[in-house]
Amino acid sequence: MGKSRTKRFKRPQFSPTGDCQAEAVAAANGTEGEEDDGPAAELLEKLQHPSAEVRECACAGLARLVQQRPALPGLARRDAVRRLGPLLLDPSLAVRETAAGALRNLSACGGFEVCDDMVTKDIMTPLVALLKECSAGLDSNDMSPQEKKDQNRNSIENIANEAMNVLWNICECSSRAVSIFNKEGCLEIVLKFLSRFPTNVDLAISVAYCLQTVTEDNPELLKSFSAPGLHVLESAMLSPVSSMEYILLKTLVAGTIWNLKDIIPSKSQAEIINAILKVLSDVLDLDAGETVIRMQEAEKQRLEAAAETEDVLESASRDVLMEDDEMEEIPHKRKIRRKTFVSDLLPSTDKELRETIALLTAQQTALEIIVNMCCTEDPSDDEWEELSSSDESDAFMENSFSECGGRLLSPLCLSHEVHTAFTNYLIPKKIFEKTAFPNSTAVDLCSRSPTWKSLIRKMNTIQCRALVCLQSLVSLLDVDHLGGPAALQTLAQHLSQLLFSQPDFAEHVDFLEAISSALRALLQTMASKNISQCMTPNQLMTLCTAGIHSGNTGVRVNVVSILGITGSVLAKEDGTLETLKTIGCFLLEVATKDPSLVVAGEALDALFDVFADGKEAERASVQIKLLSALKEFQPVFKMKIRKEGRGKYSPDQLCVLDNVKMNLRRFVAYQETVEKRLTT
Repeated sequence: MGKSRTKRFKRPQFSPTGDCQAEAVAAANGTEGEEDDGPAAELLEKLQHPSAEVRECACAGLARLVQQRPALPGLARRDAVRRLGPLLLDPSLAVRETAAGALRNLSACGGFEVCDDMVTKDIMTPLVALLKECSAGLDSNDMSPQEKKDQNRNSIENIANEAMNVLWNICECSSRAVSIFNKEGCLEIVLKFLSRFPTNVDLAISVAYCLQTVTEDNPELLKSFSAPGLHVLESAMLSPVSSMEYILLKTLVAGTIWNLKDIIPSKSQAEIINAILKVLSDVLDLDAGETVIRMQEAEKQRLEAAAETEDVLESASRDVLMEDDEMEEIPHKRKIRRKTFVSDLLPSTDKELRETIALLTAQQTALEIIVNMCCTEDPSDDEWEELSSSDESDAFMENSFSECGGRLLSPLCLSHEVHTAFTNYLIPKKIFEKTAFPNSTAVDLCSRSPTWKSLIRKMNTIQCRALVCLQSLVSLLDVDHLGGPAALQTLAQHLSQLLFSQPDFAEHVDFLEAISSALRALLQTMASKNISQCMTPNQLMTLCTAGIHSGNTGVRVNVVSILGITGSVLAKEDGTLETLKTIGCFLLEVATKDPSLVVAGEALDALFDVFADGKEAERASVQIKLLSALKEFQPVFKMKIRKEGRGKYSPDQLCVLDNVKMNLRRFVAYQETVEKRLTT
């Protein structure tokens, strides 16, 4: 069996604004256009109103409306993008900000198609112009010192923040937008915004998200980076501020600098890699569960203090009123009126929640960066040439398939610098710790709070990312750097415990895919080093029986591969006949009945591995009538590849499936000799 491949993580394509999972019932009923054209038409009409206040309210209304997915077709029909675009350059700063907010929500909730359509409708022209005006406004020397502190300056930064989120969302979804980013010289502008990180971390974070997106696989942009630009990134990454927002900022900038590694002088690479991994290590050091508990307690104390303050102010107001009544009787006394709003004394946001979300996002991002450091996309031509010419059964499924894009991913041998830094900063140990289930107390606290409930999913996502990280490291690091054979056995027991402590594990698809990927990589490594494995046959079949019914192709591929790895080890041992028969029947059924050729190919590959060698394997193959079943399935498999292959699978997948087909023919010939020898 070949090594399993890990996913390379892209930045999430949507800005975390609003609830975009919304009211799809109308869409399902086909009534969305009828229901939403009314408010959409009215709001779009008001965008042309002479009053800036009316235009601002219309933009705010659209910002809310676009979060309702059924409203999107109606807005598209009425050309909302072309009508909102000019308002990015409206004379009123308030209108600019709300228009950018509406476009931010539209790009976040609309997905790839909407973002691509926004580029087609030339949203990048006013957006880039707005960013240039914001940059000029922040540089303006016309303002007095007092004016530089007033709301006008704050408004420009707020507008820039909204505009950066629009730019990020669109560039994440559209390569054309990235090309425009390159050609229009947006890099200089966004780096200028990033340089304001000491005074406006929110704007800096939005810029960092965008930079991490546009610097990925963009050699044209890399040429535009100058020494001052790299210095801005370095300053942000090495900021001494340790608040959770700055932790997120430094993590995102670390990811951007990793994307720029090809333009960093070789003499500086070791230093830069160490700096990046120091940031990631510090992020992973923090206990997210304890942070949730601590920050919820801080929020509780703050709200209690605010309530006490409100009581005091109300009491003071009553005293003032009583004093006023007395003053009506004593005209010569000075009359004092005091109007105090409690809202003036309270924070405008749930700062504890915001900070906790920043930390959880930073940890997820750190884990994704580590996975990306371990992966590279698209096998080289040489690798495929080697695959297509190989006669060995462990070559033709050397790659696992990515469920979504169908692309094959291959691991990158870690450079000496990265390898050393991983070890120095105890990255494997910290990732191992993050694979545990989230703190139960933190989960319980979040489940009781509507505003904190979404953090449960974020904590679960961190666990899944850690499991994918673990898969990468197990595939790439030497056994000694992972702690030796005993550590791998402990890790296998840990993963088994995680899996089987969840009676309903099959229902949690993301978790099941992540942990089955990690198990697959771990069992491959243990098998290659002749390290005894820890899963019992019952545990193995429980996992595989549950996993094979998953709708997720990646899960099914993983469990089939796990069976192949374990079976190939058992085939060399005595007394394993019945277990091998069970494995063989299971794999044969998957190969012949699974609707995905990817899974069927992996199942055939696993059969080849299990029954390639060993006396017990030979006896088992004869008893389950493997030869006759494969002979019958062989023409069916060829026909499926011919009929379904070109339309449903990528060229890379077809290349691997062709190898499976070729090796199936050879394996049938081998089984004929086995059966003849055992039956004569």
